[in-house]
Amino acid sequence: MMGWIIIFLFVLACAAALIFVGKMPRPTYEITAAALLLGIAGYAWQGHPGMAGVSIEPTEKPNSFDDDTIDARNEMGERFGTAREWLVFSDSLNRTGKHGAAANYLRNGVREHPDDPDLWVGLGNALVVHADGVITPAAQFAFQKAADLSPEHPGPPFFLGLAYAQSGKIDQARAIWTELLARSSEDAPWRADLESRLATMEKIQPSLPVKPELPTGQ
Repeated sequence: MMGWIIIFLFVLACAAALIFVGKMPRPTYEITAAALLLGIAGYAWQGHPGMAGVSIEPTEKPNSFDDDTIDARNEMGERFGTAREWLVFSDSLNRTGKHGAAANYLRNGVREHPDDPDLWVGLGNALVVHADGVITPAAQFAFQKAADLSPEHPGPPFFLGLAYAQSGKIDQARAIWTELLARSSEDAPWRADLESRLATMEKIQPSLPVKPELPTGQ
């Protein structure tokens, strides 16, 4: 009922505005009234004026920032070098939800120390968190830059794979992590975590079997 009352008042307001403000000539009154009534009829047919209003709350989107991510980064990177103070402060910004500020802070870090692969890894992670777990071209560039600076660094492929996994690109993540596992030593501190992640991934989405190649002519 309230919906119809609001519509009726709105129509009266429109009519008054057209007559008194718009100086609508008297001969057009009937045409205008017909147009307004036609609009009401269309709303009555398609709309739901009697339906109660619903307040839609925005849902939270998960991101990749948590203490496990920090622990993994520490195992794979420099804990006490130049990058540490930048990464620690960026982590504190992320903990308070200031993901954009954390990414911008690390952008300044790589400007001052462009040859530090750990800072580039941190920037890639911060950009993924800022994008709600989605890997962006900027994040891909940061991870690739870290890999170019330190080809044996496990951080770039690990966190690039993590970003792909969070974006739902399981096959890309699996391929990157499988290659990283193959070149990781048996006593690498990140090996057990990587094996666990790959095993979980295999349970959720098993890899497709590779078809054997048949000899030519068969």
